[in-house]
Amino acid sequence: MKLYKPTTPARRGMSGIDFSKLTQKSPEKSLLKYVKRNVGRSASTGRITVRHKGGGVKKMYRVIEFSQTKMDVPAKVTALEYDPNRTAFIALIEYADKIKQYIIAPQDLKVGDEVIFSEKAQLNPGNRIKLKNIPVGTAVYNIELEAGKGGKIVRSAGSSAQVLAHDGDFVNLKMPSTEVRIFSGECFATIGMISNPENRFYRVGKAGKSRLKGRRPHVRGSAMNPVDHPHGGGEGRQPIGLKHPKTPWGKPALGVKTRKKKKWSNKLIISRRKKK
Repeated sequence: MKLYKPTTPARRGMSGIDFSKLTQKSPEKSLLKYVKRNVGRSASTGRITVRHKGGGVKKMYRVIEFSQTKMDVPAKVTALEYDPNRTAFIALIEYADKIKQYIIAPQDLKVGDEVIFSEKAQLNPGNRIKLKNIPVGTAVYNIELEAGKGGKIVRSAGSSAQVLAHDGDFVNLKMPSTEVRIFSGECFATIGMISNPENRFYRVGKAGKSRLKGRRPHVRGSAMNPVDHPHGGGEGRQPIGLKHPKTPWGKPALGVKTRKKKKWSNKLIISRRKKK
């Protein structure tokens, strides 16, 4: 973590991420892709469907290997890089046949290390193994929801799930949210905890930096008029005046369950996440 001297009011509360351990190189051109930005607008109508988005610095998308295209072939880590599209760092790996791929870098992975995608392998950070072959208590990330479909969950900086138990053809995992969930033992997961755990302490510090990230100003509902927001109105500075916070469209905002009651994966959840 980088802390700054309070040379300006913005610097006083600012904290940055330490990139000193990353490789000083340009991203791999063959793994870059241009993705059109909709900046909160619908692709069909052009109307704003997600508020407070727009602008931002242009960036290329890094093509990440979330699945396991080359099995039982070791690859060498040639670089650790920053990815502007995600909170975690990424690692560039190279196989013996000179094919290169980007993967999400786990904590403690170093340049020169070897990783492998296999049904069974050593429990080294970055190795990708089937859940049925991973011992209880191991930390994993980039987990498949369905076998062969690629990693879908636990992909943000500093996060990891824990293998709790093996039950026949299934494995119980404890999610970062504390939810306990059943997975097929045939699903793949990567060993370790995701890199850049200090991201949770990152503080932007000033509005201009937030605009560079593509975030437009967010106005408080209590600062609006009653016609514009359920929290608006009143003389002077007023609290929201309602029993529960609501969205601009009058829907409950905090502590409301949003998960569909008939979602297919409900049967795979053993215990719900703990409420804060």
